[in-house]
Amino acid sequence: MDPRDIQAIDVHAHYGVYFREKAPPIANEFASGDAATVVARATQANIRTTIVSPLSGLLPRGGADSVAGNVEAARVVAETEGLLQWVIANPWQPETFEQVDEMLAQPQCVGIKIHPEEHAYAIAEHGDALFALAAKYSAIVLAHSGDPCSLPSDFVPFADAYPEVRLILAHLGNGGGAAGDPTLQVRAIQSCKRGNVFVDTSSARSIMPGLVEWAVREIRSERILLGTDTPLYSTAMQRARIDSADLDLEDKRRILCENAERMFGTVLSAGTKC
Repeated sequence: MDPRDIQAIDVHAHYGVYFREKAPPIANEFASGDAATVVARATQANIRTTIVSPLSGLLPRGGADSVAGNVEAARVVAETEGLLQWVIANPWQPETFEQVDEMLAQPQCVGIKIHPEEHAYAIAEHGDALFALAAKYSAIVLAHSGDPCSLPSDFVPFADAYPEVRLILAHLGNGGGAAGDPTLQVRAIQSCKRGNVFVDTSSARSIMPGLVEWAVREIRSERILLGTDTPLYSTAMQRARIDSADLDLEDKRRILCENAERMFGTVLSAGTKC
């Protein structure tokens, strides 16, 4: 079987307008994309379901309105076939904690998104409150990781203390930039005691030759899920990295869809099982 025929699930994506104040306007434009664009690119890459959070709830750094972003995402996802939603929890906006209560009860919302870097807090300081919130629902948490406020090792004590929470560390290989340590997410998974920590592939570093294959050898493919970080990155490129990896077909199938099916269960939109 050609792995490109597997209908994949993208667990880490966004939609909306990207913004970095110091970036050239054209760079921000290239990293932006509305919901329809995200779905069209996913369809082209044979991705049947894409789980998104709104860029408006994350940006600008340190100044996003996550409350308004969650409201917007609930509407946009409900109107757009092929999308599911992460509800953003931002400790600087307590109302987002109330939105978690409300939105996790909606079938389109699969879990909680946290982003220490964009919201300008250290996970080491706010992790207990965030994980206690997630534990109320035995929720899945998708967390940005790999930068100073979000070191993968800093998540481990909270994952161990709240075993009912399943944590996806975003951005396999992200270690604080091009010169950083690409092993941080994998080492964090190896050090956790509860077996409830996973990683997604939504990093530019994941296209490094050998990184995905090394991660599979270290933690097995059962701990790795496809993430694209679209529209910031090319959906097709991130998908192709797994399709063309030096891995067995069964490892690719787990990364592309089986692990997500197991994790999210019936909340996934209808589609052919992998």
